[in-house]
Amino acid sequence: MIATALDNLTAPPSSRLLGWRLLDARPKDGWIRIGFDGKRDFCNPAGFVQGGILSAMLDDTMGPAVFAMTEGRLYTATITMTVNFLAPARPGPITGEAKVTQLGKTVAFVEGRLMAEDGTLLATASTSARLVETAKAIASARSQPAALPA
Repeated sequence: MIATALDNLTAPPSSRLLGWRLLDARPKDGWIRIGFDGKRDFCNPAGFVQGGILSAMLDDTMGPAVFAMTEGRLYTATITMTVNFLAPARPGPITGEAKVTQLGKTVAFVEGRLMAEDGTLLATASTSARLVETAKAIASARSQPAALPA
């Protein structure tokens, strides 16, 4: 696999919770493949991975596609995300793929999809995301007050 800007980035807690791991990337093409863990803890009463979790997986696939494509210069802040749920997601490995369809000066458009281990297409998504310079995003995060203990 080719080296990407994601190689030196510490995954945030939400990504770790989802079992996020980079599987493949073609940064110049704006394409990425991410692996996730469809944990039983993520299931609804019917035994399928809850739709909000699948949406988080899609979001956590599409944003990194932009980050990798811009060599770590730009983060994304989701403006809109449309998700289509196509099949129930059973617990187990889930793979996300995303492709940057347009990278503007202030907004990116990205398409994503999730597949089950057997190749079943589980969900698709499209997003528009505001582009934020990485240095500014880090400075802003550091200036925020610490969270209150629970």
